[in-house]
Amino acid sequence: MSGPRGPGEQWPALESVGLSRKELALAEALQMEYDALSRLRQDKEESRARKEQLQERPLISWDDPVDRNGCAGIKAARGLSGSDPALCHNGPAVPEGPQVPPGPSRERQWRKGPLSGDYLFILEGSQRDFLGEPLNGSQPHNGGGSPKKLSPPPLPPRHPLWGCPEGGQRSGKASPLSPKGQGQPRDINMFSVAQDKLLGRRISQEDPYGVDAITCLNLKSTYESEALLENSRGWKEGRSILEKESSGKPVARSKTMPPQVPPRACGARAGNRKNLAGNRNRRISVEPVAPRPHSLANGYELFEVSEERDEEVAAFCHMLDVLRSSSGTEDYPGTGLVWNAVSRSPEQLGQGVSLKVTVVGESLREPLTFTCDCSSTVDLLIYQALCYTHDELGAVDVDDFLLKICGLEEFLQNKHALGSHEHIQHCRKFDTDIRLQLLRRQGVRRELARTASDDRSPSTLNHHIHLQERPIKHTISRQALSLLFDTFHNEVDAFLAAEGDFPLKAERVIQSVMAICNALAAVESQEITAALNQMPPCPSRMQPKIQKDPNVLAKRENRGISLLLLSFLGSSSRCFSSPSPSSSPFNSPGREPGSAQEARLLSCPLAFTVYATHRIPITWAASYEDFYLSCSLSHGGKELCSPLLTRKAHVYKYLFHLIIWDQQVLTCGRKLLGLWPATQDNSRARSSAPNFNQPDSVILQIDFPTSAFEVKFTNPPAAESSPRYEFGSLGEEDQRQLREAMQKKSLYWLTDADRQRLWEKRHHCHASPGALPMLLASAPSWDWGCLPDIYALLSHWSSMSHQDALGLLHATFPDQEVRRTAVQWIDSISDTELLDYLPQLVQALKYECYLDSPLVRFLMKRAICDLKITHYFFWLLKDGLKDSQFSIRYQYLLAALLCCCGKGLREEFDRQCLLVSTLARLAQQVRDAAPSARQGILREGLEDVAQFFKAHGSCRLPLSPSLLVKGIVPRDCSYFNSNAVPLKLSFQNVDPLGENIRVIFKCGDDLRQDMLTLQMIRIMNKIWVQEGLDMRMVIFRCFSTGRGRGMVEMIPNAETLRKIQVEHGVTGSFKDRPLADWLQKHNPKEDEYEKAVENFIYSCAGCCVATYVLGICDRHNDNIMLKTTGHMFHIDFGRFLGHAQMFGNIKRDRAPFVFTSDMAYVINGGDKPSSRFHDFVDLCCQAYNLIRKHTHLFLNLLGLMLSCGIPELSDLEDLKYVYDALRPQDSDADATTYFTRLIESSLGSVATKLNFFIHNLAQMKFAGSEARPTLSFAPRTHTLKASGRIRDVFLCRHERVFNPSKGYTYVVKVQRDNPGEVTFVQRTFEEFQELHNKLRLLFPSSLLPSFPSRFVIGRSRGEAVAERRKEELNGYIWHLIHATPEVAECDLIYTFFHPLPRDEKAAGTNPSPKPADATWARSLGKVGGEVKLSISYKNNKLFIMVMHIRGLPPLQDGNDPDPYVKTYLLPDPQKTTKRKTKVARKTCNPTYNEMLVYDGIPRGDLEQRELRLSVLSEEGFWENILLGEVGIRLRDLDLAQEKMGWFALGSRGHGTL
Repeated sequence: MSGPRGPGEQWPALESVGLSRKELALAEALQMEYDALSRLRQDKEESRARKEQLQERPLISWDDPVDRNGCAGIKAARGLSGSDPALCHNGPAVPEGPQVPPGPSRERQWRKGPLSGDYLFILEGSQRDFLGEPLNGSQPHNGGGSPKKLSPPPLPPRHPLWGCPEGGQRSGKASPLSPKGQGQPRDINMFSVAQDKLLGRRISQEDPYGVDAITCLNLKSTYESEALLENSRGWKEGRSILEKESSGKPVARSKTMPPQVPPRACGARAGNRKNLAGNRNRRISVEPVAPRPHSLANGYELFEVSEERDEEVAAFCHMLDVLRSSSGTEDYPGTGLVWNAVSRSPEQLGQGVSLKVTVVGESLREPLTFTCDCSSTVDLLIYQALCYTHDELGAVDVDDFLLKICGLEEFLQNKHALGSHEHIQHCRKFDTDIRLQLLRRQGVRRELARTASDDRSPSTLNHHIHLQERPIKHTISRQALSLLFDTFHNEVDAFLAAEGDFPLKAERVIQSVMAICNALAAVESQEITAALNQMPPCPSRMQPKIQKDPNVLAKRENRGISLLLLSFLGSSSRCFSSPSPSSSPFNSPGREPGSAQEARLLSCPLAFTVYATHRIPITWAASYEDFYLSCSLSHGGKELCSPLLTRKAHVYKYLFHLIIWDQQVLTCGRKLLGLWPATQDNSRARSSAPNFNQPDSVILQIDFPTSAFEVKFTNPPAAESSPRYEFGSLGEEDQRQLREAMQKKSLYWLTDADRQRLWEKRHHCHASPGALPMLLASAPSWDWGCLPDIYALLSHWSSMSHQDALGLLHATFPDQEVRRTAVQWIDSISDTELLDYLPQLVQALKYECYLDSPLVRFLMKRAICDLKITHYFFWLLKDGLKDSQFSIRYQYLLAALLCCCGKGLREEFDRQCLLVSTLARLAQQVRDAAPSARQGILREGLEDVAQFFKAHGSCRLPLSPSLLVKGIVPRDCSYFNSNAVPLKLSFQNVDPLGENIRVIFKCGDDLRQDMLTLQMIRIMNKIWVQEGLDMRMVIFRCFSTGRGRGMVEMIPNAETLRKIQVEHGVTGSFKDRPLADWLQKHNPKEDEYEKAVENFIYSCAGCCVATYVLGICDRHNDNIMLKTTGHMFHIDFGRFLGHAQMFGNIKRDRAPFVFTSDMAYVINGGDKPSSRFHDFVDLCCQAYNLIRKHTHLFLNLLGLMLSCGIPELSDLEDLKYVYDALRPQDSDADATTYFTRLIESSLGSVATKLNFFIHNLAQMKFAGSEARPTLSFAPRTHTLKASGRIRDVFLCRHERVFNPSKGYTYVVKVQRDNPGEVTFVQRTFEEFQELHNKLRLLFPSSLLPSFPSRFVIGRSRGEAVAERRKEELNGYIWHLIHATPEVAECDLIYTFFHPLPRDEKAAGTNPSPKPADATWARSLGKVGGEVKLSISYKNNKLFIMVMHIRGLPPLQDGNDPDPYVKTYLLPDPQKTTKRKTKVARKTCNPTYNEMLVYDGIPRGDLEQRELRLSVLSEEGFWENILLGEVGIRLRDLDLAQEKMGWFALGSRGHGTL
């Protein structure tokens, strides 16, 4: 037995239902006074009440309704005012009076099962509503007898505001609504802060009879406002609501907020005050009947709403139910598995390429290794493996076996080629082993697959919506609102029964009204104000005669209360309702049936009345004097009329601050529209719900006129024919203008002249299917009369590609026929390609008019069929819940997805969400902690992660459904010393054949921008591969699991450029050799190093193009990484689309992209340009031009993301950056020249290196004391224990080397304690200096010998200097070995003297000189180099692209020349055809990529000419030196086609290709 709660415990119990303390105090005071008044009058009124009960027919039956479905356990009595029995069942004893005995039936309804809470019912008796009007147009029920006369409800007890002792409960037992005997009501709308989800709920629970979440989040009226209007007329005529018949039809609910409580039924008659006493405390309650049985034939059981109340939701539910029933488990047997993506392009099949594949399996005693062709199918490989396990294959079916990727829960597709799988392509790219596991199909885990029980289970869409996280917590619950209404009813009863002191009683009614309005978004409607104005004013304003006249006062009170009830129900009903898709502002429920008119025939203008704006901020009222409203109409982003302005008005205050205009502005009933702040406004996205969730939103109240007929909106049929004409039939000028317009690739930058021209010539553009979005955007009007021509053009248009059809899903095209056609064209897209565009399609859902749209059906159907699509679709929809403007729509879609997928997958999503919450909490704790305490907090938090896996077994990571983990590896977990302090986590792989899965978890960074950037880079890479150009890009996974948190895949064997460069000191960013030395260290063999350099050239070129096109900024050496295999890639895309970080007014990113001299050093093989640099430039330009061909695709994808909420992608200016970067109007030759200049600009930028250096200095504060210095040229660390003690060292000699650069190396003899163990190592002077610098970081200078001076007079690489340094270095290393043990035995010294792979060559051999680019350059012989040209002829113009020159001879003095190219068209006696390029400085392998143009030369004349090309070296004041020349007879070339090739330079003669 628990005692009564103290004052400190009472408030939290009631605040949990959403009431403030001020409201609670007011309600409690009013309730106490009402109870006192009730006890004084009860004896006097008892006989009068009994007499009235015999005269009047009761409105509500107290008997148990018929249990239609055997679900009596879910029934509960609920007050007509909406009060929940959980709030009052354990109250004190009821005062004396007529009561219903608590019989067995009454006790059952308190103790059986959980409450449904889903229905409010008016009793059966007739098919009419409570005002006698037929429901849903049905005829009155004529059969059967009259309803049973029942006893009236008892006098209501005082409803306690908090729980009472158990002794107050019936039979001394706890109610089902109050667990553990507590009296605190259960609030189904409250959130748990600790678990970040609803209390006691899990996403995997099946609760078809649980509380209707949509009902609990909707404050919509139970009754129609028109019925209440009749009710108000009944007040005027002296009639009572209780005179009307009752109906037993369940009340429909809206889809967004819980139902509004019905009006308080008062039995008073006008002019008869005596009859008031018997009913002044009347509380009328109803009981819900059992819910309807689930039926798979329709979808109405998904939401407890009627079709006439919300047709949009009903249609959506019906669509889902049909989709569920048509997509059974037998239709898609492989839905429980994750299939590896395939690419069907022949470039990726690798025909003729042999693969080494290792297959393991339980039936195999040892792994099998096969060598098979890339084009071989997977089932052929399975057949070969089965040959080793089965003696007879006649009874074996290959389809019964699968090949699983080792380390991933992902399977190869049997019917596809081995090389078409993305995993195989990944292994080929990074030269890793292909390991597969042979499994029987029956033995594969399929816990995520839909089962037959899932198909038979009822739809539980409400349940899944109820369990979702919401961006803003609702502060009002059904119980809280019921409590306020009970208080209001009590105050009205007290006011009507009062015989005096009317102003005081009226003031209490007004305060109760204010409390309800404050809970209902602080809306003060016109009816509320009018009703309150009719309440008795203060004594100084009321005439004594009227004050004493009870008849006049009763009429005023009755009318005021009726209007007050009407305003409550009407305002809250319209406040939180959304229009049905087929409803019209003209529609009125009171019109005659059958009266309808088409919208196109209406001549009346669109008009509505702007009444007022509510919830005006105090700052507005204090800062501004006048306010006006601007109203306009738009369609697809186009303004249909000029904005109209209201008159200026002041702020008005009665209950709250509001601005009243009451002015007709522009086109049943009232609408309350929550306004969004201007900073969140986006004209390209239509909000699917008003802004009522944010407590500071301003609410606009408008009134639409009613109409006597129904307005129908019908689509016109398409025109019978749409002509098609050839593009060539147009004139040359029209063709040129149309080409220029279509080359813009986007409708955003079409001029008015372009739009007019495109629409007029639309029938000539059928040869360009991708131009359809621009044509439709150019339509002059979308009026009803123009639609037939538009639909005809759409129906006769050639089928568009998937990429082009995406452009029709923008907000610019709201027309349903256009969007349906676009989805029809996209429907044939493969699952792999659909995953590439899934984020954009999820964003396009915002632009759909209705929930049931072709795009929603398409995505839902694909999600049911493929587990990967389901996985990523779930997380994208979950992220959409954070978008407050569209959260309601995404709630429905996410709930629909969970409803369609099986129970196993729902439980898996539940585990993933819980894991993400656990990691997010840990990451935030580590981030908020002091640096010294972070390690301890991380270890403690990892124990919680371990407990998660102990409780749940395994879980898939949100990064990919194929990453299945079963635990955390604490020893491999740490954190990064950066501002966000991301966690570096290592998970234990479920597959014992796989390695641990390492990821980065970020908290505090919005990873949606990183996701989008990586998506664009992934699509670029696929475009390149499909065109036969593999740029060897590193694509890693990144996924946002919520705003400010997410996961990133860690790439193994990679290091940041900063760590590579600082191995050469803090100024390593200014040096050229760090990257080359690091690659040489990890690739000691010559063929390995050449392969790494090749990978570097390709990947560096791809990064340059991708980062430039996307405008990726904030590029420093800590977000550029390099793999040991030479692959370079970028990370951390916090800035893009040109939003550079600023230092004051200076942009931090000054270069077009990051391409520094140390990168060029790796490409050239030294500090001088080589022919490999030509290949790098050609790769960049080729990749750039390939991306430019798909400009429309990237503009479509980024355009669909304009409303996603990413700050740096919010308007057309951000999209314009990509448009300008891609330059779609340029030719390929012009784009090649343009990008070549960008490469030169980036390479010559000093700002990039300075930026790297500044970042090095800034990161020094994060350098931990535990980090030990290492040598940049040593791939690993060696110790005394592992290598053996060094007894003596001696520097033998110096040797001349030419690779990687000219200089001298020193041969050191190392002798260890083991007899006869002598090794020779080769070290350069710079490496000795690096050793000394690293030792100085560990030991004071007093313990180290002095190092020889680096600076010398004269040539520092001369032999004399090398000889002198030999003696100095010999003394240095002798003193180093004989220093104190802590110095002589440290790891740095033992690593320095440990042999490297390059030292394995025999000591004393002098390597022969080898040019850095010997493997790339061609033998020159007597020819003075080669020049690469591209020659073409178009429109009487000769185009000569001078691309590269290689192999130019040096000058006579040994220096490199300053070459440039000069051309003539011979014969040219006047030398008017002279053209020349810019001068390249100090290089024998220059790059130009310059276009030389000869205009106005007829083709016949050109064939008589000869192109003379000369290469000269500019010598300043002296005469330029001729390096070589070539003559090309143009008649030998086919000028109709472009010719590209290398031409040999030499003496005067004819060039050859």
